[in-house]
Amino acid sequence: MSIISAIVLYAVTWFMVMFVALPIGLRTQGDDDDIVEGTHAGAPSNYRPRRKALIVTLVSFVIWGVLVYVIFSGAVSWQDLDWTKSLPAVGDS
Repeated sequence: MSIISAIVLYAVTWFMVMFVALPIGLRTQGDDDDIVEGTHAGAPSNYRPRRKALIVTLVSFVIWGVLVYVIFSGAVSWQDLDWTKSLPAVGDS
């Protein structure tokens, strides 16, 4: 794995973890009955992006480390994931 591949893998992992983590612990203005004029009731009232980004960075680093270990160890290879080898040949009926 090249350095660019490792960076791309980390970026994809980070964004996937971020999309999963965004709604966790979120309180809306409608939940708190404190709706700011001109905003939707579903707008967040306790959103702290720095804290969320720090947590996501730490969690995604751990997940990325596991993925890199699996890739370098060879525990799972592309041939293990190839489901097409069990298909019958095109001419067979």
